Amino acid sequence: MTKEEFKDIAPFDDSEFKEKMASLVEEPGFEHAVKYVLPMVDYPSFVRQLLTIDTKDAFQRNIMVPFLEMLAQKTTSGITMDGLDASHRENSVTYISNHRDIVLDASFLNLCLLRNGCRTGEIALGDNLLIYDWIERLVKLNKGFIVKRNLRMLKAFEAAKQLSAYIRYCHTDKHESVWIAQREGRAKDSNDRTQESVIKMLALAGSDSVVDALLTLNICPTTISYEYDPNDYLKATEFLCKRNNPDYVKSQSDDLLSMETGLLGFKGRIHYQISPSINGMLEGLRGITDKNEIFNAVRNHIDLCIHRGYHIFPVNYICYDRINSTQRFADRYTAADIEAFDKYLDGQLEKVRLHDISDDDRRYMRQMMVTMYANPLINKLKAEEN
Repeated sequence: MTKEEFKDIAPFDDSEFKEKMASLVEEPGFEHAVKYVLPMVDYPSFVRQLLTIDTKDAFQRNIMVPFLEMLAQKTTSGITMDGLDASHRENSVTYISNHRDIVLDASFLNLCLLRNGCRTGEIALGDNLLIYDWIERLVKLNKGFIVKRNLRMLKAFEAAKQLSAYIRYCHTDKHESVWIAQREGRAKDSNDRTQESVIKMLALAGSDSVVDALLTLNICPTTISYEYDPNDYLKATEFLCKRNNPDYVKSQSDDLLSMETGLLGFKGRIHYQISPSINGMLEGLRGITDKNEIFNAVRNHIDLCIHRGYHIFPVNYICYDRINSTQRFADRYTAADIEAFDKYLDGQLEKVRLHDISDDDRRYMRQMMVTMYANPLINKLKAEEN
């Protein structure tokens, strides 16, 4: 496929950066969003600064990095990363990770990459989140590319082929790294599992050999661990709504609230663990002729890497013991930790906007939140047995 055939999903070229930025800053929605997340901003001065920038990399370094560092200081207790080595500075990588936050998972990954002397990667983002035209423009100015969703079967296959070809093009022609989530949407209960369809999509373009197609992408499973998920009460609310109404579907305003809450809510400590490239494992699959067997092996290996990479916090130990009615990890937390976590849960549940919530509903949502924090440890323990 040619560069022109990716135009509807690819980030903007640097040659059109200034033109697209000039139109973005005229959007009332963009101005409102900037003033919402940066209430003290001098917007005319900020616009003048934006209009001096002429490349996506310069935009990230001069605008996004200071913003993300400010956000990290205000809404986290620190962001750390392990697993990078010289190869990440020299080669393009496909970072495939679990998915906690709509906006910040990839943004904080890029921040960590820059802190460690690596170039940022391009970011996959579902078109269901591009609620306004200016959001799509901002995404494409910030090295984001678009994943088309909710299409009929034939259109979905064509979109998957285009996406696969574009990700390969990033590696082979642009020498750009890529971030993509292991599944469509976030695992609301933090029980992270890779969708086989994602692996199949990645292998669509390139060689007829699944192994050779995936080798080109230099896939590094990446684990994102949040001490606190500011969206936990919204996810619990969604579980409750689906329990009460199996046909419940989130609205666009729900997605906007999730993005806003994820950006500005307190997250505690955040850790990124980069696992080694799966290329060695892929080489060991060359003798297998059944493609589905290869896909299954790759998916299971990625899950194993992600689960082993969890950074476990006291809240995870507390919730594991509650879910399992044990004291197995009682030495990993204190009475003060328990009191603080219960107070945190109470505060989060007070934010729920639903009307006529019963005591049973509250107990259910509380249990779902406890489950969210227990699952990373449950999966890590299972992974470490293998």
